[in-house]
Amino acid sequence: MSLESVPSQPAQTAAALPPGEPLCVDLDGTLVKSDTLVDTVIVLARQSPASLLQFPKWISEGKASFKRKVSSLAAIDVVHLPYNQPLLEYLRQQFAEGREIYLATGADTLLADRVAAHLGIFAGVLASDGSVNLTGHNKLAAFQAKFPRGFCYIGNARPDVPLLTHCVHPMVANPHRSLSAGLRSANIVPVRDFRDAASPLKAWLRAIRLHQWAKNVLIFLPVLLAHVRAAGPIVAAFLAFLSFGLAASATYIVNDLLDLEADRHHPRKRRRPFAAGDLSPIAGVATAAIFFALSLTIALLLPRALTTLSPQFPWNGQDGFLWWLGFYVLATTAYSLRLKRIVLVDVIVLSGLYTVRILAGSAAAGVPVSPWLAAFSIFFFLSLAFVKRFSELESLRERNAAAGMIAVKGRGYRVSDLEQIRSFGTSSGSASVLVFLLYLGNLDAAAKLYVHVTRLWLLVPVLLLWLYRLWLLASRGELHEDPVVYAVTDKRSLLLGVMVVAIVLSAL
Repeated sequence: MSLESVPSQPAQTAAALPPGEPLCVDLDGTLVKSDTLVDTVIVLARQSPASLLQFPKWISEGKASFKRKVSSLAAIDVVHLPYNQPLLEYLRQQFAEGREIYLATGADTLLADRVAAHLGIFAGVLASDGSVNLTGHNKLAAFQAKFPRGFCYIGNARPDVPLLTHCVHPMVANPHRSLSAGLRSANIVPVRDFRDAASPLKAWLRAIRLHQWAKNVLIFLPVLLAHVRAAGPIVAAFLAFLSFGLAASATYIVNDLLDLEADRHHPRKRRRPFAAGDLSPIAGVATAAIFFALSLTIALLLPRALTTLSPQFPWNGQDGFLWWLGFYVLATTAYSLRLKRIVLVDVIVLSGLYTVRILAGSAAAGVPVSPWLAAFSIFFFLSLAFVKRFSELESLRERNAAAGMIAVKGRGYRVSDLEQIRSFGTSSGSASVLVFLLYLGNLDAAAKLYVHVTRLWLLVPVLLLWLYRLWLLASRGELHEDPVVYAVTDKRSLLLGVMVVAIVLSAL
């Protein structure tokens, strides 16, 4: 259980179960923190997108039939499901004491039987069978037929109210508010509450990757480096920053949903809110749609803000920023679906997305991008993309020193590629510094913006220090974050950033 989880009620304070009473436990949202039907639909959508067209027909045939068709076409990994750990520990304790435990779920038997076989603690399984959807009153009827002398039950949602009302030892796990309200109305007080859930606020902040918005600061570079002080371009850049941030958060959510199964196999990514079952994928889809809509709305309003605040400022096309925003969304979606699995193409696309932010900022503010800035950014961000891949491979090598030919799950790289990737990345970083040196040597370009151009040469050792230190940490296996996120959280990197700002200001 994570540090953010709420501990369950201590065993010694809860009433003991009646001797010999069968214990029934729900699956979705109870034993497992996620909804296995939704998880299966996501896997099916990833494996066979065309099957989504059949959903209206399958749903019209009934929910039980829909569950059977989906479960027969796609199988989720039951080993790595986000189980409610306090509840699972309790069930294993009861099993060790000889109590009969039954998995009672609305999920289809094809899935429920696999979960039961994996855990090995259930005396039997009651589940939907393709014709009867075993939820609510249908589940209660099945219980009363199988356990005429009574039963204990653990549930989590509003449809479980009838079962908790009729059982002899009502218990809940991560209960929904609707269930708590229903139990209060029925004057039912659960004797035990198993909680294994992160704070919703913290979970959503992690899901939308608010810290990743730091990458969108690149949108301000064209305005800052061109020394533009007009209100219109500055406000337009802020609006572009917000629009890109919302679009980026939406794509992160979509990416996490598509990578649900893969993330559950990863030692760190399995803690992501959707993989861990702390957030509902349905809520994730709705949030992504809202964020995309807000991002588009801001993008459409952006040209008007620029021309209203600075009518004298040249505007280079009303749809420039919108085009780059659309390109960014399509590129990130393609990256999530396919491109990140193609060796070298993935890092080129990843580095290109950084440059796209600069081009989007140029289009939003109506400030042209210097060819020197474009060339520098291509090589600089290519180095950062390579160091990200390098750190992933280095982590894999540390986990399994004998895995010289093991590929990264979901990628095309091998541990044996480490040295070649190091060569690509360090040479790209050095090339970016070389471009900056050539810019400083071009007095016609630099002297137009800086009075003391020679002071900018002090930036060269700062850039080299940061890049080479980044690669040194990655080589030691000490770089566990995205390089941009690392740059805004590492104290030494922040200090070097302050030095860069001071040097640039002194050159004005």
